Amino acid sequence: MREGKMIIFTAPSGAGKSTIVHHLLDVFPRLAFSISATTRLRRPHEVEGRDYYFVSKDQFKAWMADGAFVEWEEVYDDQFYGTLRREIERIWQAGKHIVFDIDVRGATHLKKAYPSQSLAVFVKPPSYEILVERLIQRRTENEQSLKKRLARIKKELKYETKFDVVLLNDQLDKTLIEAEEIVADFLQVKPEHGNADHA
Repeated sequence: MREGKMIIFTAPSGAGKSTIVHHLLDVFPRLAFSISATTRLRRPHEVEGRDYYFVSKDQFKAWMADGAFVEWEEVYDDQFYGTLRREIERIWQAGKHIVFDIDVRGATHLKKAYPSQSLAVFVKPPSYEILVERLIQRRTENEQSLKKRLARIKKELKYETKFDVVLLNDQLDKTLIEAEEIVADFLQVKPEHGNADHA
């Protein structure tokens, strides 16, 4: 199998990594998004096979037992997320490089599994308070799940030093330019602006 490179974007919830990853997919035609498998329920705006592979807990556990995952995590009680080996193979066989939008523990496992092919970028929020504000504004959490998420965020912020690059997401426009530079340098290619029709 031909092997490409992988760029792992990780951050606590609300730090803006998904926005950054979607922008990069628009300007780097040779990047493809790694779709994670999850047992959590699909949100109204999400599409099966584009945002996630939504599977039952039984299916997820069967894949775990078969060694189908490069990494997996129980991110919240009974909510599993994982990266399937076949997803990495699918993208590399298509001649593309992979971009991940993944939690911090999953990112450390990926970095360990593919040390020479990967670049891990930690997206850092301007402050914990701003992160909390962003999460509340998203309105995707009830009070109980928000409390769990905030407790997790405090732990995740301590992971910053485990990654290759720290990208401060203070002003989005500036952050996107910096993210482009990081990716362009790692892949040795230039971004293609005005080329959103490449999927």
